[in-house]
Amino acid sequence: MDSIEIGDVSVNRIEEFVHWAMPIDRYFPGTDEAAWLANRDWLEPDHWDATSKRAHTVFHSWLIRSGGQNILVDTGVGNGKLRPSMPDFSMRQTPYLQTLESAGFRPDDIDLVICTHLHVDHVGWNTHDVDGEWVPTFPNARYVFARPEVEFWDPGNEIRRRGEKVNENVFDDSVRPILDAGLADVWDGPSLTIDENLRLELAPGHTPGLAVVKVQAGSDQAIFVNDILHSPMQVLDCALNSCFCEDEAGSVETRKNVLGWAADNRALIFPAHFNGQHVFRAERRDGRFAIAEWI
Repeated sequence: MDSIEIGDVSVNRIEEFVHWAMPIDRYFPGTDEAAWLANRDWLEPDHWDATSKRAHTVFHSWLIRSGGQNILVDTGVGNGKLRPSMPDFSMRQTPYLQTLESAGFRPDDIDLVICTHLHVDHVGWNTHDVDGEWVPTFPNARYVFARPEVEFWDPGNEIRRRGEKVNENVFDDSVRPILDAGLADVWDGPSLTIDENLRLELAPGHTPGLAVVKVQAGSDQAIFVNDILHSPMQVLDCALNSCFCEDEAGSVETRKNVLGWAADNRALIFPAHFNGQHVFRAERRDGRFAIAEWI
């Protein structure tokens, strides 16, 4: 799925890179390997490798065209960013901007950048290096951040963060330059209306200011859930958190609520990191959730 229509809203997938994998016992602490084996027939090869016991992850953005705007949802890892605690993300060089252009969009064409949260792999292309300075990659865009997220990750605030090392340097090279350039819209409250089709809603847990993007275009609905889900196994088991979740209980509750809304409204679900088949619908089944169909 590289493009899809939701009523009069169109979505393109802008891939950054694939084939990143992590052992499931580290990625999802406390997970039951037997459950993965029981679902091996459809988890392999896209979402899991039973031999290495590693879950597979992809990194991409979603480019939404709605209300006359080109809207980029999350911006990946970025190029040339120093990530001491995440060597797989450090000093990467990927053809992300070329991929964006091949989909028909130059950086100047982007009107709005929605950062669903401020983790290392969701804000990297907010900026790029120009003569040793981090400058906004999308100079004509407004960048949307939730205030609880900005306050949580600002290193000037003395807050205990589970992902402190994971997000090392991220605020200074990928968020602060946007704030300093006056391009950021920092929003408060439970929701923010983008246009007649799109709305942001706070969905805390994975991080305190994480937001989902809800789309309603005519009778069609969708939801961009970003890191509420890292693997399809979390659909089957809502209690399964990733090691990157700041609030474990809050993450579980949010996952249940989001999947419940999506199932009840037959909404398309767009996760941030599903490899292979990227978009699906969920359904309630025997008191739990299941994949109803892949799109």
